[in-house]
Amino acid sequence: MLRMHRLRIRHQRETAQCLVSWLAHPFRLSYLLPMDLRHLRYFVAVASHGSFNRAAEILHLTQPPLSRQVKDLEDELGVTLLVRGSNSVKLTEAGELFYEEAREVLARADDAVRRVRGETGKEILRVGYSSSITTGIIATVLAKFQAAAPRVRIELSDLSSREINEMAGEGRLDLVITPRISVAKGIPGFQWTELHRWQPVLVLTARHPLAKLKRIPVARLDGLPLIGLAKDNSPEYVTSARELLKPFGITPRFVSLVNDSFSTLFVELEAQNAAAILVEGIVGILPQTLVVMPFTPKLASFPVVIGLPVLRPKPHAEMFARLMIEEARSQ
Repeated sequence: MLRMHRLRIRHQRETAQCLVSWLAHPFRLSYLLPMDLRHLRYFVAVASHGSFNRAAEILHLTQPPLSRQVKDLEDELGVTLLVRGSNSVKLTEAGELFYEEAREVLARADDAVRRVRGETGKEILRVGYSSSITTGIIATVLAKFQAAAPRVRIELSDLSSREINEMAGEGRLDLVITPRISVAKGIPGFQWTELHRWQPVLVLTARHPLAKLKRIPVARLDGLPLIGLAKDNSPEYVTSARELLKPFGITPRFVSLVNDSFSTLFVELEAQNAAAILVEGIVGILPQTLVVMPFTPKLASFPVVIGLPVLRPKPHAEMFARLMIEEARSQ
């Protein structure tokens, strides 16, 4: 029985490899019908989201036709790509191989269409990010990316949580870099990879009474006047601050919530000689009049994620994401 199982897996893998090689060949790609590419797009969507229902929502389909399309693809291949559960799906070994290669084929096909249509001008890559978490790393990656892809023009947008969710959801961003909590409810059609984790810190003026300490005891936050970010642009801020301090029995005391940029927050801190709970990445954009203080004990860290569209991500967006991940993990 074990030998039969191994032979079946080997057959699935070899079959998938053969078809992928056929699809990947530039000459063969020109013979693909729209239905063939649609099969690949449907499969990639289901595999990316781990769910037929979720993929159907993004593709604006009902679930039964989507299931049939993916089953037709499996029948054509002669292999099982997905293990279906009651509420989710998982890739088989052959499915994992086919998933990665199918994404490459789709990206190549999209690129071929752009060339045929004469869209050979300078490509624009739209990147939305939060300056509080990426200022240092993004500058390094930009230099590497522009050296490798000089014909690509990058449009960088420093955005609030609300703007990131809106613009990405409307398809106006090719790549997103943001705290995970900012997209906790998800952005339809985006998939996420963790870059790194930031520790919460206390930002305050150099003349603040607590600035003379090396570390801020968490207990000192009890009753401390704080300035935070308002719900309109950062809907998750107040809730996350409360959750952060809840294990210590502390409720943050916000005396002001800023409904604008970080520069406005910094002005408020100076004017009121107050403090703000932010993340350590903020140090890259702080004015010299403000200081960053770590907490003791350490508070729960915040993951920073990078997001790409599930369907048809731009090849250069994937390249930029790879550089970001490599740079983040080398630090």
